[in-house]
Formats: sequence, structure tokens, C-alpha cells
Amino acid sequence: MITVKGLTKRYARTLAVDHISFEVQKGQIVGFLGPNGAGKTTTMRILTCFLPPTDGASNVAGFDVLEQPLEVKKRIGYLPETPPLYPEMEVREYLTFVGRLKGMSGSSLAARVGEVSERCAIADVSSKLLGKLSKGYRQRVGLAQAIIHNPPVLILDEPTAGLDPKQINETRELIRSLAGDHTIILSTHILPEVEQTCQQVIIINKGKLVATDSVHNLQNRARGAESVVIEVEGRDSALDAKTVQHRLETVSGVSRVVFKETLNNRSSFEVESLQDRSIRGDLARAVVESGWNLNELRPTAMSLEEIFLQLTGAEQAGAAAPPPVEAVAQGRES
Repeated sequence: MITVKGLTKRYARTLAVDHISFEVQKGQIVGFLGPNGAGKTTTMRILTCFLPPTDGASNVAGFDVLEQPLEVKKRIGYLPETPPLYPEMEVREYLTFVGRLKGMSGSSLAARVGEVSERCAIADVSSKLLGKLSKGYRQRVGLAQAIIHNPPVLILDEPTAGLDPKQINETRELIRSLAGDHTIILSTHILPEVEQTCQQVIIINKGKLVATDSVHNLQNRARGAESVVIEVEGRDSALDAKTVQHRLETVSGVSRVVFKETLNNRSSFEVESLQDRSIRGDLARAVVESGWNLNELRPTAMSLEEIFLQLTGAEQAGAAAPPPVEAVAQGRES
């Protein structure tokens, strides 16, 4: 649905986007991440035909952004960080206005305005002036205008910025409900939002692509070694946590055992393996053979925040940029 190859944008002496390439498949929700100044907004402005690229090619829904910008715009819904609202207009009036700009008219437009109002939970304020709405409602109206013409592609820049926790959860649910019908690129600084919403992540740093993959694969590749949480319970006598820790440390392939807590004769530990070693089976066997109950054994994963800092932190500290993480699906602000 979206293909970017060698995309480059230069402003005089500043290279904002540096030969990035990635693909987004139909129906996916993709998180687009990077530090401030990484090139995210520039890339989105190119994809939405607000800026021309200096070099490279971008294709959206089968149309080239440079050669066929009007066709691309027809197929994109764009929500910038600050929604493009007219404060003197009423909500229904504004959505009707946007629909007409998108080539809609008549009864189909009126029906669509009602539909997106219900879907974005703004029907109850449809007769209110946009300038009188709260931040949360303005954000929802912005999303409604982005989907008014039912575009196959949505590009959302910080769609939950400034919302309260309840509004954030409602907006996340709405975005998830749009997947499948729409291909969505979601730019945000709220990394847990990406973990909960997106199937794929694209990370850029200083204009360069540093990773594009699923969250799960990024977690596995970034860690390299296996990390698990294990809870052990004594059977007939009080459990000695130090004895359990020592036994776990002797399991082949274990590099570190960290005691977490003991509660009601149950002790839990975090265990890390050596690089590229799988230890869960041997850990389970060691616990059972020692005469203890194995209550829990589950893998832990690096948070997306840890991965993000790992991939972008080197340059922030002045070191060389990390090499790109190879993608499963190929695949990078001003």
C-alpha cells in the first residue's frame, strides 16, 4: 500500500531525510518513531504531498507522490499534530465542508458525516462551535475529518497528544478498529501506545532508518539473550530462596539470576541466559528435580522504550549510529 525507496529530503546544508526505504502492507497499523528532529514529520509531509522529495521515490496506493499528487491526496486522510479546524464553524458544518472539498455531495455526504460522527464519538457536539470544544473533542473532530472520505491510507501525527487517559484509551480503540479497512501510519512519542496498537514499527534517527520490524521481533533481536521470570514454591518445608537461586545459577546457559521477592513460601527470580541460549526447559527440569513446585515460567521482553533508546541513544551520546535492524517486511521530522 505504501512503498518508499531511497527517500531523501535536503534543506540547503541540512539533510533531513537520508535515503530511507520501507514498505507498509495493506491494512497494517505502523508506528513511526524517532527523536525530535529525526525526520518523521518531513517524511509524512512528503507522503501526503505537502513537500516534494529531493530524491528517491514514494508510492501510495499505487500512485507516485511526485508525479500523481492529486491522486495520492484523494486516497489519504491526514491528521496533523494540530488538527486543521476553523473555530467559527460548527462540527457538522465543518465535516460537511471537508467532505465537499474531498468531492462528496448530497445525501451520501450527509450520511457519511453522521457515520463518522458516531464512530468518532462526536455526535453529541455536532451543533457546537469548534472553538468551544475541549482538546479531546477537537482531536476527535480532526480524526473524523481525516476519515470523512473513507481513504485507504491514514497518516496520523500524535493523535492522542493532550488527551486525558480515558480519551487516550478511546482513541486507541478507534484507531485499532480502523485497521484492515485502512492502512495507518501512526507517529507518536507515547511508546506504550505503539506497543498496544501497532503491528509494525519504523524507527528513524537523524534522517536515517535504524529499524523496521514487528515489536515482537525487535524485542527478540535487541535482547539477543533470553530473559525469563520464574516462581518457585516449596512443597513440604519452608523454601530457602538462596538455595533456589544457587540451583538456578548452576543451570547450563544461565548468565545471571536476580532474586525478586519471597511471599507465602514462593520465591520469584529473573533469570538471563548467555547469548543465543535457550534455558527455559533446563530451568523447569532443575526446579522439578529439586523437589519444588514450578508455579510460573514466562519470558520477559524489552519494552519498546528500551529498544528505542538502544537504537537511537548511541548517536545522542555522540557515538556512531547503530546498524539497521533487518526487516521482516522491507523497510524510515523536520
